[in-house]
Amino acid sequence: MDSPLDNPTRASLTGPHAHFAERRGRVLRYPVDVAPFLALPDAPEERDWLDVAELAGPGAVVVLAGTAARPPSGWEVLDALPGVQLVDEGVAAARDPEAVRLGLADVPEMLDLVERTKPGPFRKRTVELGTYLGIRRNGALVAMAGERLHPPGYTEISAVCTDPAYRGQGLATRLVLAVAAGIRERGETPMMHAAASNTSAIRLYLSLGFAQRRRPDFVAVRVPG
Repeated sequence: MDSPLDNPTRASLTGPHAHFAERRGRVLRYPVDVAPFLALPDAPEERDWLDVAELAGPGAVVVLAGTAARPPSGWEVLDALPGVQLVDEGVAAARDPEAVRLGLADVPEMLDLVERTKPGPFRKRTVELGTYLGIRRNGALVAMAGERLHPPGYTEISAVCTDPAYRGQGLATRLVLAVAAGIRERGETPMMHAAASNTSAIRLYLSLGFAQRRRPDFVAVRVPG
């Protein structure tokens, strides 16, 4: 049987995140201020690519996450990032007393931390996708992690980042375990994506009890103008 993790963006937007979905035909996407991800059917046809163009608009850049689909002739592939998909197979999830819930009022600080640490796409409304936790030192946000894609039965841990001045203290590990604890308490399974080139992060996640499930690509394409 197919797993919701085989096409996680589509599974999210047709499932727990359906209230975010913008749709044209069989194509779905998140609002651009929430996330850059767009979901195609498993076997997209020419009509689907026309719907991508109509939905996103001329010249728009969309990200296809975890799909083997490639755009037709005339579409510019800006990047094709090899990734890994990791799933909880024994993570020692645990709440953290120092972790605080982050919300809309914290978004400017979250965006600043993301800009300095580059953990992956994070927009001004990404915080609405799920629970985001942070650790503060002297009032300043120095580390965070949260929930992004939400395929049925799973929740992705994402935006894991630490201010360079506070690395080496295990803050990212603590936050990953704390977010995982909240996911587990809902009866769901934590999962993650990472760039295949980020070998140090992958080693960390494997040591925490995640296991590699598959190696999807993340493809950024530009709609013809």
